[in-house]
Amino acid sequence: MVRRLARHGLLEYCLANSRNDEDQVVIEPQVADYWPGNPSLGNADVLALSRFAYMRRRGNDLVLESPRAGALFRICDPKIATAIAALSTPQQIERFRRQSGFPGIELLALLVDCQILFKIEATANMGSRLAEGDHNLVLWDFHDLLFHARSTEGRHANPLGGLYPYVGVVAPLPAVRPRWPGKKINMRKFSAAHSMTSSPFVKVLHDRHSTRAFNGRSPITFAELSRVLDCAARVLSTWKSNIGFEVSGPAVEYAVKPYPSAGASYELELYLAVDKCKGLKRGFYHYDAGGHALVPIAVRTHDLEALLTGAKFAMDALAAPQVLITIAARFGRISWKYCSLAYALLLKDVGVLTQTLYLIATDTGLGGCAVGTTNIDLFAKMTGIEFHVEGAVGQFALGRGLKIGATEQQHQI
Repeated sequence: MVRRLARHGLLEYCLANSRNDEDQVVIEPQVADYWPGNPSLGNADVLALSRFAYMRRRGNDLVLESPRAGALFRICDPKIATAIAALSTPQQIERFRRQSGFPGIELLALLVDCQILFKIEATANMGSRLAEGDHNLVLWDFHDLLFHARSTEGRHANPLGGLYPYVGVVAPLPAVRPRWPGKKINMRKFSAAHSMTSSPFVKVLHDRHSTRAFNGRSPITFAELSRVLDCAARVLSTWKSNIGFEVSGPAVEYAVKPYPSAGASYELELYLAVDKCKGLKRGFYHYDAGGHALVPIAVRTHDLEALLTGAKFAMDALAAPQVLITIAARFGRISWKYCSLAYALLLKDVGVLTQTLYLIATDTGLGGCAVGTTNIDLFAKMTGIEFHVEGAVGQFALGRGLKIGATEQQHQI
């Protein structure tokens, strides 16, 4: 029963002071399957604070957390915060025990289990990112990994989605920004002239809208799906170049796809959860953009259902999409080059790929809808890839849309 409650994130764990039975910390799970671990720690072990760990005020509480951790720690005793802060400099446990305010070996073990603390070789260079984690983790800046983990679903327990949290606190902004003062220079006469000779592309651009209801009796066909992927995301060519202006620098491989990408990184990958597609079995697939082919990935039926159902709820739809495209990123592909803005550039790439999918779907006579969130923990379980190596950063629902009335269409975005 306890394990079942834990799997649903319904338990908190208290670590109390043995002398007065007062809570030192309260552990709040952030992932569904969190269970406290107790790794073995010896006096000779050297511990350090993760560069991804941070403390902040939450209401009247002080919390310690990390985007890598499966739980956050609510600090009840200020002395605990002081002791943990001391671990910004590596400390050998034997010496740390002798210091005033030693937090206890049990808490240290729990923090190591959550990757808020980590073991380090006494001779390691703490100035090097390689001291903590693998090469994939080295490529992440603190703010980027935090934003990735906290702005998606799966690795935190915060409220998520369109909940209108500031109704009654702050008035909503108007849809159109109030005009700047000064004389207005009207351009409507040019727009009117151009509208008489609009190109087919402009028509597709204006016809684009979000489709949340799909025709279950006439699903998308495999041929139509192939065309969308071919026109939107297939590799058109590849090439190599030395980095920067140094001829002697390492050669980097590049690809060309139909949409623009920051620094020609093309770090985005497409994974398809297929519910209904004529000519293609229900399942989970990776799109091989270089070979223009789908590769099936064996996943649990329960996980596939969870992915499709999550998209249905996010779109506020009556049924799951016929095909759900998960846009994933090979993070190292872009962060190997860019400092401080890698994740921001990645999200811009997601935006242009999403618009490209919209336009191709519209041109093909299909319907599409960008999905505002994605579960990075579920995606990691389905692919077997750690969330910081290659992870979900967007979703797009695709299928044959139901015919809707003009009044309903005005509310599509």
